[in-house]
Amino acid sequence: MDRISATIITKNAANTIEQCLNSLVGIADELIIVDSYSTDSTLDICRRYGCKITQRQFSGFGSQRQYAVGLATYNYILSIDADEVLTDEARQSIMKVKANGFPNKIYSLRVVSYFCGKAMKHSGWAPTQEVRFFNRRYAHWDLLDIDEGVTYPDSRIAHPLAGEIQHYRCVSVEEFDHKEQRRAAMMARVIAARHRRPFSPTLLACWHYLHCHIRQGAWLDGKPGNIIALRRFSTIRKAYTKARNESKAL
Repeated sequence: MDRISATIITKNAANTIEQCLNSLVGIADELIIVDSYSTDSTLDICRRYGCKITQRQFSGFGSQRQYAVGLATYNYILSIDADEVLTDEARQSIMKVKANGFPNKIYSLRVVSYFCGKAMKHSGWAPTQEVRFFNRRYAHWDLLDIDEGVTYPDSRIAHPLAGEIQHYRCVSVEEFDHKEQRRAAMMARVIAARHRRPFSPTLLACWHYLHCHIRQGAWLDGKPGNIIALRRFSTIRKAYTKARNESKAL
């Protein structure tokens, strides 16, 4: 029987990593951690679970995830974030696939995002079906810095599994703001590299705010949706302003 390597990238995830690792007990035969030099107790917690830990400077989500895949011993990869948790139903689905000898090569799971404990239904955070469980001989993470995904031949089908991955994106507005600032910095780097410099970052940010608030239904999510839409505005404006300033300095 083939086995499963779970891969996780971390950075100061002490508040969430233990819940994540608990949900992998009994499923993963190997726990691979690629850490971006955490300064909290993240690695101490990982060591208690027998994780194989490697530290690597973070340069982008896609490359960091694929690097973790490259460290795995086994071909079947379960890729999960440090702030994500498998539901019991998802655990059972994966164990059933494993017991049946992995009849398929690529699997997807429903991912539900949470904002300060509330499951989101709109705001660009609606539940998605994502490939997170795959045979690395047939699929791999792309190398995009942001908005990364698993790529595989179009002759293959991603088979959906029952259950969910619960993604606890933030436990407070302050944590969300911190993550958005990091995202803006990464976006700026990508935008500058692609030479995308709008005439007005503020106008572009307004469009993204309206798109999130109206088209993506942030207003239906109440106060959390309004916060997400507002942060979308500030993130986009910061990213494009920074990218334009950096381009002018070259």
